[in-house]
Amino acid sequence: MGRTVYLNGDYLPEGEAKVSIFDRGYLFGDGIYEVVPVIEGMILDKAPFIERFDSSLAKLAIAWPCTKAELCEMLDTLAEKNGLSEGVIYMQVTRGVADRDFHYPADTPTTLMAFTQAKNLLANPAAEKGVKVVSVEDIRWKRRDVKSIALLAQCVAKQAAVEQGAAEGWMTEDGYVTEGTSSSAYIVKDGVIITRPLSTEILPGIRRKVLLKLAQHHQVRVEERKFTIEEALNADEAFLTSASTFVSPIVDLDGQQIGDGAPGPVARRMREIYLDEALSIARQEAA
Repeated sequence: MGRTVYLNGDYLPEGEAKVSIFDRGYLFGDGIYEVVPVIEGMILDKAPFIERFDSSLAKLAIAWPCTKAELCEMLDTLAEKNGLSEGVIYMQVTRGVADRDFHYPADTPTTLMAFTQAKNLLANPAAEKGVKVVSVEDIRWKRRDVKSIALLAQCVAKQAAVEQGAAEGWMTEDGYVTEGTSSSAYIVKDGVIITRPLSTEILPGIRRKVLLKLAQHHQVRVEERKFTIEEALNADEAFLTSASTFVSPIVDLDGQQIGDGAPGPVARRMREIYLDEALSIARQEAA
């Protein structure tokens, strides 16, 4: 049996879910998306996810497809219908269906769809062994703070990384690392976590937001500043964060070993702290 997916108010077998060829997401990439992790059948990080979802919609002047409560209920129902214990839910909202024209159509109902993907998030080999990353050029548009479905530049960069045997690409611009193709980027030096400050140049990662708050709470120093590939190569540790990896240590960058070539103590600790906190909150919300 295939998955049950959500489309505009209906839960459908995945083979029956259809979107018009005139949907602006298909024609223009005119929409936003989110990926939410699920552990023990529970959605993690609901509050920051809703906050970023709202921000992306507002920045593109796309109307909410439903209420916030209805959105959360839909995600919980979709996970339940698919028996999703561990994995992610992908969801996206587009401006909807209209005849092709560049300007925004008036009063067009949005398109909201979502589907589940079963994944091993906790028993992830990358967390134990670390991953390889390569540097790639950042060729994206100038509003990277919007979680837009227009991801062609990231796909090109990710493919370049995969062809070099890497799990991720660190995009660079003007000599500095911006972020990963699908993750936030960090280095560690003398116990201090270093990551690029928020701006329109990077996505405000949810795991980034949660992790930096936890670091402050647990007396782990953080510097929000730009860093170069050269600085990363001389760091004690490096790691990345995302919805599907949480915290993954980086042990190799552009073919050179980071630190001692093994996952470092700061990355390991931050993964443990994050999972403890995220699961605790999710369990309280589910109670």
